[in-house]
Amino acid sequence: MRMSILLLSLTIIQLAMAQQRIPDVVYTNGRLWTVDKSKTVAEAVAIAGDRIIAVGSNQEILRLAGEETRRVDLGGKLMLPGFIDNHTHFMSGGFQLQSVDLRYAKNEEEFIQIIADRAKRYAGQWMTGGDWDHDNWPGGGLPTRQMIDPVTPNTPVFVQRYDGHMALANTYVLRLAGITKETPDPPGGTIVKDSQTGEPTGILKDEAMSLVYRHVPAPNEEQMMETARLALKEARRLGITSIQDISSSGDVRLYEKLKSTGELTARFFCRLPISQWKELAERKIRVPAGDEWVRVGSLKAFADGSLGSTTALFFEPYDSDPSTRGLPSDILLDGRLERWALEADKAGLQLSIHAIGDSANSRMLDLFEKIVRENPKWDRRFRIEHAQHLHPKDLPRFAALGVIPSMQPYHAIDDGRWADKRIGMKRCEWTYAFRSLIENGVRLSFGSDWTVAPLNPLWGIYAAVTRRTIDGANPNGWIPQQKISVEQAVEAYTINSAYAAFEEKEKGSISVGKLADLVVLSENIFAIDPIEIEKVEVLLTVVGGREVYRR
Repeated sequence: MRMSILLLSLTIIQLAMAQQRIPDVVYTNGRLWTVDKSKTVAEAVAIAGDRIIAVGSNQEILRLAGEETRRVDLGGKLMLPGFIDNHTHFMSGGFQLQSVDLRYAKNEEEFIQIIADRAKRYAGQWMTGGDWDHDNWPGGGLPTRQMIDPVTPNTPVFVQRYDGHMALANTYVLRLAGITKETPDPPGGTIVKDSQTGEPTGILKDEAMSLVYRHVPAPNEEQMMETARLALKEARRLGITSIQDISSSGDVRLYEKLKSTGELTARFFCRLPISQWKELAERKIRVPAGDEWVRVGSLKAFADGSLGSTTALFFEPYDSDPSTRGLPSDILLDGRLERWALEADKAGLQLSIHAIGDSANSRMLDLFEKIVRENPKWDRRFRIEHAQHLHPKDLPRFAALGVIPSMQPYHAIDDGRWADKRIGMKRCEWTYAFRSLIENGVRLSFGSDWTVAPLNPLWGIYAAVTRRTIDGANPNGWIPQQKISVEQAVEAYTINSAYAAFEEKEKGSISVGKLADLVVLSENIFAIDPIEIEKVEVLLTVVGGREVYRR
């Protein structure tokens, strides 16, 4: 009798709760890939406020709907959790949308012409952005200031290679920055100089770029706001509902302001420079501080440069330039990275360290081992950003230390065009080692590294699954043994990226109680030929139950 009364009471309570939680909207007649192991596939979802309140069959979800509930028929289309991009330079992306675009210049002549056209239209204004790729050109030679000086005599030009680790300055800018043949290389950077004359060619690598950055005029607040709005528009068009950004303190303030005006259409997990660890610690900030819109508490640092700029740090010399093994960052060279990392970890701040070359990755794993030995235990979730080129001995160490490889798969089909020329095919076998990492029990997280690569998550999934280089030279995949499944790639763009930001209980799957961040696609990427995934488009983006994009 007691049990009957108890069951009756529970039923009444459940009915009362259901009556109070009439959904604002239900999406039905879809194919929901929930990324929730308890119910991977469903037909419909119910949302109240900004949360998911039910997931199930059409019949189950429609039964919850009230008179005021909006009903949306998905027409059999695929719905996924909203994409979470694990690594962007978001404001740089917004500025790039407004800047000169050199990414697809096919040769030196086209490169010069694009710059000339821009300089003519905006004479005297700073020309930044660029994203040029000299590996697209016949011969693959680096650009020089002499190439662009004739078309930019009175226009300051400072345009970056697409990886962000070297840039070209014209003579106007070199004079402004006081860079001459006598200027020494700064720690962690290189001023490329002509082998005959000793004069700077205009190419500045890594920390040497800082000699120019300080002279680039800062945009005003309204320009910053407009830039952020443009970048947000691009993100929602591509189904991205959360951004894990490489941010400045000013960026964080900007995102907070956009939140206050109701203009944020993506959620931000912000990584500040590791040099600011003490400031955050003194303010008692621990990861993940903030709310569901803007969070901080993770710190970004550099261990090395990039492969394309021959500044990624390797155990062995480059095949393309045996005189170098790469370029360690200045803070790795002088010991600050280790000191700061130990103290930041003690303060409950997450470490998120850029490492490209196999030596840089190994040295960061060594550092993480030292932190685990010396510091108190906590749920620290170490991250290595990019983790591009690994030594096979280090693969098991990722799992043993709980290190998250924060990877950007589009790089594989881009760098795959020329990586073997830099380091040879033997080392390339462990480049973007997605499958090997998973087989070693590692949790992969995916993103774009926008603007270094395109922001589109579907292109990232396509890259991870097919590994077909963008030049068409590898139709069966570049290093095909490292391909992964569509399901694994989607997990890396959703629940695994949520985990990397301590947010797996809030987002990353279509689950009851989680934020209603969702995306609907034009095709079922689990059913079509994987080579067609790059053509799939986003039809609908939902953030917190609100439709922010509809195609």
